[in-house]
Amino acid sequence: MSGAMRVAGRVWPVVVVVALWELLTRYLEMLSFPPPSQIATSAYTMWLTGPAERLWLTDAALENVPASVGRLLAGWVLAGVVGIALGVALGRSPLLFRLVDPLVQFARAIPPPMLLALFLALFAIGPRMQINFIAFGIVWPVLINACEGARHVDRQHLDTARVFGLTGGERLFRIILPSAMPKIFAGLRVSLSLALILMVLSELIGSTDGIGFQLLDAQRSYDFPGVWATIVVLGVLGYALNSAFLAAERRVLSWHRSAKQTT
Repeated sequence: MSGAMRVAGRVWPVVVVVALWELLTRYLEMLSFPPPSQIATSAYTMWLTGPAERLWLTDAALENVPASVGRLLAGWVLAGVVGIALGVALGRSPLLFRLVDPLVQFARAIPPPMLLALFLALFAIGPRMQINFIAFGIVWPVLINACEGARHVDRQHLDTARVFGLTGGERLFRIILPSAMPKIFAGLRVSLSLALILMVLSELIGSTDGIGFQLLDAQRSYDFPGVWATIVVLGVLGYALNSAFLAAERRVLSWHRSAKQTT
């Protein structure tokens, strides 16, 4: 009963907002803002009217959702690897940090949408351009957080490692990376949210599949319920990715919470 009450306490604001949205849009009768009931019907038609052997998923769902998620995750993983490697290197080398930090600050200040034409010229239209565009746009939170985490490693831990004769690689994987991991995960979480936005933006330009392409196609057809249904799918996808990331973070950083509780 207590669990049901907690769920109800979290869900009731959503129910109230949807009910008000339904009443207001039906009263105003604006084509650009259809009521949630029409949006739900359109979403069902677009995504869940396929055969039972495919779990009722339509061709559009099977073609667009996996393509978008694949690009998003590929760009996010690429940004994570590059951001962590470069960030830790900058954090542990004061000289390298002073040399590279102005370039990092300059590059991260450029709005990623302004560089879309540049990536189109470098990689042409296709998944390669989209993945690199996503990676460049989201690498900065990971890089900066990894740099800050690596710079503020407890000096006593490093001194103890030297006393016990740990090599540079052992210090990196046993002390530096674990100490920087909470900040790295914070950067990865921010970059995951940004990746969803840049994924849609990259698919609006010259793409032939993906959720962003389907959003653009519905907009061109003046299918406003379809536009909102696609937006809802993006929201659900973002919520699912964030929930999965938080579950992984709780598991990986369980030692960190235990250490904070004991101190």
